[in-house]
Amino acid sequence: MSEAAHGAVLVLEDGRCFPGRAVGATGTTFGEVVFNTGMSGYQETLTDPSYRGQIVVMTAAHIGNYGLNDTDVESSRIQVAGFAARHFPDRFSNQRGQATIGEGLRDGGVVGIDGFDARALVRHLRSRGVMRGAISTETASEAEVAALVEKVKEQPTMAGAALALAVSTPKPYAFPMPPGIATKGRVAAIDYGIKTNILRMLAARGLAPTVFPATTPAAEILALGFDGVFLSNGPGDPDALPGPVANVKAFVESGKPVFGICLGQQLIGLALGGTTYKLKFGHRGANHPVKNTRTGHVAITSQNHGFSVEAGSLPKNVEATHVSLNDGTCEGFRMTDKPVFAVQYHPESAPGPHDSDALFDEFIGLVTKNTGGTS
Repeated sequence: MSEAAHGAVLVLEDGRCFPGRAVGATGTTFGEVVFNTGMSGYQETLTDPSYRGQIVVMTAAHIGNYGLNDTDVESSRIQVAGFAARHFPDRFSNQRGQATIGEGLRDGGVVGIDGFDARALVRHLRSRGVMRGAISTETASEAEVAALVEKVKEQPTMAGAALALAVSTPKPYAFPMPPGIATKGRVAAIDYGIKTNILRMLAARGLAPTVFPATTPAAEILALGFDGVFLSNGPGDPDALPGPVANVKAFVESGKPVFGICLGQQLIGLALGGTTYKLKFGHRGANHPVKNTRTGHVAITSQNHGFSVEAGSLPKNVEATHVSLNDGTCEGFRMTDKPVFAVQYHPESAPGPHDSDALFDEFIGLVTKNTGGTS
């Protein structure tokens, strides 16, 4: 069948072409084509700022059966550059559902595609690695598809992309505390693409978060007397963020408790003199096993990252604490002489299992210790 009959096509920079059905907005979108192994939690994935600049392919065959709603969101908008799966149903069955994926993508101006061989695409990405690509509803001939592939090759790569600066809040704001929760400390949350559930998890434990733009000078934040610093997740290449790295170095040297997640871990690693590198196809999904090397405990984790810290590049006062059981990459570390720790995965569990909630308790323990148990 032709691309016109299917209505959309997904192409990769190496020329592979996957015709399918157009879902959502019309037009052409470009991004790094990645895959996510989650079977649910697709709305959290769609609205996760860490996916900015990426076309996300879901490996589960049927995505969208419980619809979309106004509650299960991690930011104010759909963040992905494009969305793809074997099948997006045209209706949903759930009392909380308010829209189909197609309706959500259309309203968000995001191009999607289904009805193609998603298994073949994911196998190709696992073999060759993630790469640039496009989804288009505007191609109707082989010549137009060939021209689209050439446009894909002109797009910037994820390496060197400072996308965290594009998704960060433009100005500081205080996240509201839940009713009845006593404040045990005040934390500065640096927004490189922060997910809302992270702020909920901090606030639920009595840590009142104030969110700051990624470029806010560390001296300005430290002068406000916060009891701890949280470094959020975010998209893009950590090596493209020299300003935030310098700020993180100042946070670490301040002696304040510091907790980093995902990009936050990578920035701490760079601030300590370590190095980062791009993974072949990254870790994205809600079923990744991670071992705590200090306790031997294995947690099933939610993950979304395409870069990693090289554990061997970290200084001697840094202890590796977590390792991926899939590929042995560094999933967490802590400093032995300062209250600083970080993990590469997402303990806020949105989406994903709740195995790692205790990391937020560890952070509040460091903060309350730092404040002497007073707010």
